Amino acid sequence: MSTAPEPIPLPVTAVTCLEDRAHVERTAVLDLEAGIQRLRLGPVSALAVDRTLHAELSADAPATVLDARIVRVWSPRGPRPTDDDTALRHRVHALEEELLVLGRQRDRLHTRLDTLGRLAADLLREIGEGAGHGEVEGPRWDRELDRLDGERDSCGEQLRTVDARFSARTAELAAARGAMDLAEEEPAELTGHIELTVEATAAGPAGLRLSHLTACALWRPVYRAVLDGDSLTLETDAMVWQRTGEDWSDVALTLSTARSAQAAAPPRLHEDRLTLQDRSPAERRIVDVELREEEIADLGPTPVVGLPGVDDGGETRVLHAPAPVRVPGDGRAHRVPLSAFTTTPGVEHACAPELSPLVTQVARFDNLSGHALLAGPVDLVRRSGYSGRGALDFTAPGARAELAFGSLDDHRVVRQTEEVRDTSALTQRTVLTRTVRLHVSRFSAPDAPHAREEGAIVVRERMPVSEISAVQTRLLEDACSPAPDAVDADGIVRWNLALAPGGHRTVTLVYEMTASSKVSGL
Repeated sequence: MSTAPEPIPLPVTAVTCLEDRAHVERTAVLDLEAGIQRLRLGPVSALAVDRTLHAELSADAPATVLDARIVRVWSPRGPRPTDDDTALRHRVHALEEELLVLGRQRDRLHTRLDTLGRLAADLLREIGEGAGHGEVEGPRWDRELDRLDGERDSCGEQLRTVDARFSARTAELAAARGAMDLAEEEPAELTGHIELTVEATAAGPAGLRLSHLTACALWRPVYRAVLDGDSLTLETDAMVWQRTGEDWSDVALTLSTARSAQAAAPPRLHEDRLTLQDRSPAERRIVDVELREEEIADLGPTPVVGLPGVDDGGETRVLHAPAPVRVPGDGRAHRVPLSAFTTTPGVEHACAPELSPLVTQVARFDNLSGHALLAGPVDLVRRSGYSGRGALDFTAPGARAELAFGSLDDHRVVRQTEEVRDTSALTQRTVLTRTVRLHVSRFSAPDAPHAREEGAIVVRERMPVSEISAVQTRLLEDACSPAPDAVDADGIVRWNLALAPGGHRTVTLVYEMTASSKVSGL
């Protein structure tokens, strides 16, 4: 073992932060002597995983690593504060000592009260026995009872004073401990060091690179979107937490979505038997249908509800911090800038009256960051300032992204629906005609800011889409006013409306659903 009084420093130089852990790299220059020697390096985090420890020397060094291990030492704090401790810690120690004294004093008073109670019982028994034998000592009995009552009153008053002081000191001690927990960081009681056994053929310096995994570290992506006129700036940041017991100072930070704890074995394949069964006569006569909501999904990763990790599209993503960063080991969130880009988005004032009567400002833009945008929260900033928080879905490089920047206060939409059902006795077919009226209003005054701008509003309404031939849906374009600008395969009907300040438009959508006599449940 090295005879140096202090271990050789082994600072953290690079960190790869994963979803729930971190891969830490450390470097140092060792001054080796010829022969086999064992060195003590550190300190390092006690949370380092032993089986992931890897040490290697530089290629030009005339030495090899024979063994590397982590040795942990338990060093509890002393029972009393030292001169180097803060005044708050000294105050906590003084309160603890005072509470100890008050507790002992309270116990003594309780014992004295119990003794006086027994004396009072003995005196009353003596009075009863004496009176029964005809002994009358009234003056002595009065004197003894008065003295006993005085002692009990005095002891009870002292006990009430001690209880009050004890309660006050207990509350003060709790407040002082809470302040100390917030203001001071307890030093790690369990520390680790690296014991490195090296064999050198010649004396000289050698570069050491050591790496290991550690727990209590994670990161998540966050964004900040600023919409200012015709430009949008999207800043990509990483929120990093770590409580490994040591600070990361001026380290090269790499962020990865790799899941090292996830098993790599493929799932087992089980038999899936398909059987054919004839329909019953009742099933041949009746076709049972129902209306259901279905989310329109594009190509991409399948969202998993409640997944606590990072949505990386099924492929490991790696991001790099452009500059060395510092992340203290205090367990708090620290924001690390990663990238930023400015682009000209396509801004749209969109409204879906079936979901909300508000008109929302939506910005669509291409991902020009050069890397994938992982799913995460977005701080939204408009010309007027901070407007709220949204969410960004996974977006591949160069793909289209969409952000909603909140509603427009001077726009409102009122939705009204009418439904008419008609059954033909000749054809035995049911025709359901539904009429949807949308009243779109803009309440801004002519002299208001941006009032002269004619606002284009994209209104979207939907009509059902049938999956079976027994039920058919048809848009009655002649009855719609105005005619829709577009209708897609998913039944989304779209109008592009232009409204001046104080303007008002009414949009009418009419469609019908035709079902045969076999259909039930419509």
